[in-house]
Amino acid sequence: MIIYTHIKLKLILYSNKYIRRQIAMQNKLEQAINILEKNNQLQVAKLIKVLNKEKQEKLVNQVLSIDFEQLNNLYHKATQKPEILEKKIEYIKYVDKNKLSEEELNLYKSEGEKIIKNNQYAVVTMAGGQGTRLGHKGPKGSFLLNVKPHPKYLFQILAEGLIKANQKYNVILPWYIMTSTENNDETIKFFEDNNYFGYDKNYIKFFEQGNLPLILENGKLVIDKDYSIKLASDGNGSIYKAMRKNGILDDMRKKGVKWIFIGAVDNALLNMVDPVLVGLTIVQGNETASKSIAKKDPTEKVGAFCKANGVPAVIEYSELPKEMAQLRDENGELLYGEAHIMCNLFTLDAIEKVSMQDLEYHVANKKTGYMDENNNFVEVTEPNAYKFEAFIFDAFNYFNSISVLRGKREEDFAPVKNKEGNDSPETAIKLYNDYHMND
Repeated sequence: MIIYTHIKLKLILYSNKYIRRQIAMQNKLEQAINILEKNNQLQVAKLIKVLNKEKQEKLVNQVLSIDFEQLNNLYHKATQKPEILEKKIEYIKYVDKNKLSEEELNLYKSEGEKIIKNNQYAVVTMAGGQGTRLGHKGPKGSFLLNVKPHPKYLFQILAEGLIKANQKYNVILPWYIMTSTENNDETIKFFEDNNYFGYDKNYIKFFEQGNLPLILENGKLVIDKDYSIKLASDGNGSIYKAMRKNGILDDMRKKGVKWIFIGAVDNALLNMVDPVLVGLTIVQGNETASKSIAKKDPTEKVGAFCKANGVPAVIEYSELPKEMAQLRDENGELLYGEAHIMCNLFTLDAIEKVSMQDLEYHVANKKTGYMDENNNFVEVTEPNAYKFEAFIFDAFNYFNSISVLRGKREEDFAPVKNKEGNDSPETAIKLYNDYHMND
């Protein structure tokens, strides 16, 4: 009798739990449909009603996670004629690392090394991209570069550089790797399968960058083949909010970290631990810094450092007037010739500050297949959708000054972006081999 009563109670509790879950799901479904109808996404509201429970629940949760006010504002911006804002563009000072006196070099190096040796330094790698442009399936960091004496993955190259720095300064630097929804699981498995490339796994943390829905040119959400809303990473500028949201900033603070280097995974010559950059920034009294290289010529398609309306900025090559791009100083150097190469340094407080701001989103036209109102998947050959991205360098606008340290292309910058030609594996391999020839 006691056993029977116990079983009966368990069944009742299970039944009540099931009923509560069903009621909660029904409430969420109604809420999602209401939101969709309110925001003129009737095709999704119609679809959501006919899906099986599993697909329905996934789509409902997606809808409830979207900030439609933000999305509608971004769509409005994308469809309006761009507002021409007058920017006062000015030259920004930089320090050429290779022209420093021995005294200056030693000072900056000494100040930077204090930070590193005292475990107040951490590195962050932006690795949310896929290797699609390289013809590579998988995270970009898993791309194998055929360097000498033996091929190495991009992640491996970065790990080896950090291990070398750890040995030099007798520390283990915390290494944070920003992934994307698209490649997070694959990236983590890649590290596991390769024994973290010899790095202490207790000092590696992965975190995901944010996403935003793609929007068709008619304002409709993009529904993918699996009946989910198609999302895209919201740009490298989302790193600040992602670090706060995922507890990375809290983790850094607990570890006593005060300075953070942020770099991209696709630079085979990336030096993530440069004490001179740190020391220069400290001596100049700045909260943020960046390493640059000299542009090859005025037309090179790279963003250049400047001051815009009195604050530090990076101006895209397409936005810099042709006549300004040609300007040179008394030494024959391009006034706007400092190329941004994704080698950025911040204090922890600076990142905290920026993480509370809403950086400007830039609009990119993309082509994407989508599910139409009759649930037929439509393939496209021309751009038909808007993608919204924030850029990491837009954070510079929140500071009065920035330290810019010019390095050398052959020592600091071997990007792997294109399958062939400029900034390809071929050019990166040559730069890497030439630099390490005497190692």
